[in-house]
Amino acid sequence: MNNKSLLVLFYGILMGTANKIPGVSGGLVAIAIGFYEKLVFSLKKFDKTAFKKIINFRFKDFFKYVNGSFLSLIFLGIIISYFSTSKILEIFLDKYEIYVWSLFFGLVIGTIFHLKKLVNFKSNKNLLFVLVGVSVGFIISLLDPANENDNLIFVFLCGIISVSGMILPGLSGSFILMLMGNYVLLLVDSVNALYDSLNDIISGNYENFSKPERINYLKVLFVFTLGSFTGLITLSNILGYLLKKYNELCNAIIFGFIIGSLGVIWPWKMEFNYENSEQIVRYIPSMNSNTIFAILFILIGVISVIFISKYERK
Repeated sequence: MNNKSLLVLFYGILMGTANKIPGVSGGLVAIAIGFYEKLVFSLKKFDKTAFKKIINFRFKDFFKYVNGSFLSLIFLGIIISYFSTSKILEIFLDKYEIYVWSLFFGLVIGTIFHLKKLVNFKSNKNLLFVLVGVSVGFIISLLDPANENDNLIFVFLCGIISVSGMILPGLSGSFILMLMGNYVLLLVDSVNALYDSLNDIISGNYENFSKPERINYLKVLFVFTLGSFTGLITLSNILGYLLKKYNELCNAIIFGFIIGSLGVIWPWKMEFNYENSEQIVRYIPSMNSNTIFAILFILIGVISVIFISKYERK
């Protein structure tokens, strides 16, 4: 594997890590680093032509047609992240939550500066779409989470909708799963069940496979993955068409959406239960050493995106 392939694999790991964090979008990572349109148009290649190549057993042509070398590395990175970096991230979120959210907040701010160059603010139509994006993002950030539901049809729907965070920058798939009440079920419990199952297979212990709870988690994860794949192909085709035909308007609404959803990842917030529902209160912090360190992490996030975007242009 050459340096370029390792870099693409690393991009996939970053995307996968971002996708698992409520409020952060893998699409943002793709935009910040500079491979967003390549990702969308590669996924858009899963069409009738690709399907014909498969049924005619022309797998080599299919792999080349869908830019398989790029996509396979991205998805491999995403899979690796779900069993590695995301676990590490959970530890950091538990011990240094404000600093982690501050870094993410800075990354998003940096992405906004990066996207600003792609929006023509002299056009009234573009300005209108920016306002629409801001409004939609802000409204979504105010919604309250629902209760957990393991109905397979609903889980399939969760997969279709949540994968939007990978395709639509600023729209966090994990945050959507939280709103739908299935974040823990689909991205924690089910993934852990798969991880435990793989460990059991390696160690030759098959007793746990007879447990209804384990079987249900694996079934849920399979349906969720199927829904995610369906959503990925469908959304990428729609978005690919829109980016090609209405590039300026798409950039404008994405730019606005990211600004509107900034409240989701505001570092200073408190969570509490009120009348059996989870409530989030955001606040302005007082100036102390913790706040200063948090601001430094925000600046690190902003500078990182600016540096990465300049590196990619070279």
